[in-house]
Amino acid sequence: MYYPYLRGKQFELIALRDISEKYPRCKCLCPIVEPVKFSFNGLTTAIKKMFDNELPFALVLNPTNGEFKRQDKDLISEIPELEASKEKWISAFIFNDNLLTINSIIEEKKLANVMIIFDEEVNAEDDDLIQFLKSDRVNFIVTSHADSRIEMRLLRGIDKHIIRLDDCFNTQARNADYGLVLDEKFTEQHAFYDEESFYGFSDYTALAGKFIDGGMLPYAVAIHLTYQKNEQQLNIHHFVSDTNDNQSNIQKKFFEAASKVNSFFIDKPKTCAVNELISLLEKEKYPGLGVLKKLAIENHLELMCRILMK
Repeated sequence: MYYPYLRGKQFELIALRDISEKYPRCKCLCPIVEPVKFSFNGLTTAIKKMFDNELPFALVLNPTNGEFKRQDKDLISEIPELEASKEKWISAFIFNDNLLTINSIIEEKKLANVMIIFDEEVNAEDDDLIQFLKSDRVNFIVTSHADSRIEMRLLRGIDKHIIRLDDCFNTQARNADYGLVLDEKFTEQHAFYDEESFYGFSDYTALAGKFIDGGMLPYAVAIHLTYQKNEQQLNIHHFVSDTNDNQSNIQKKFFEAASKVNSFFIDKPKTCAVNELISLLEKEKYPGLGVLKKLAIENHLELMCRILMK
């Protein structure tokens, strides 16, 4: 089972809406969504669409990025659809020494089937935490330290559904820098997570794990697309524009990068997202940087669904 970790920004949410329509009732995909905006219109629309298409998802109820960095919100109260359909989604919490708060929300909202997400290593000496993880209300544990033998021995002793979370994207300081290493290994977890006794695997799709809010007009346009190099490995290819010495004419930079997408995938299987990119190139239509991010996400989700549904 694949649990992609996405932040609730506009184009991430649109990607989830689109993928739920392409793969309705998909049994191999369960997105984890961490909201980052106090405006819940886009999130609510995505939730309704995932409900309609029977795509399960986990929603982080104590997000820590974006506008939630300074203030909390009661998401279940803000989005009535969540309360009305508790059996259709997983309540998730990021653990950062906030056990009392998490317990309080679980008790108040009468939550079950809970997911706990660990960015830091699990403290084996915290007896209260270990007992909490063993409780019937917790069903999923997401760990960013799956390569730690000590942590995995501890978590497997708790006997829950363990999901490994990996940051597979090799972030560069500037878009132009992706041109230095155009093609690199992305992940092999889809091929090995099951035999390594993980219930599922997770990554941040074709995005960096570290949350970045906003951004400036780029000098270079970079399109990041994963593809299946062989049965056991996905690679990511970076398609970078050529005229990168100033911030003018972003449309031209897009066509330079997109033309490379067309050439690269000429003899490779294409997802709907790749076909859409090529179609934009042929129509000489620049969609905007947000749409490019959405298509990169959709390409990766489509790719994972195709592989896992075989």
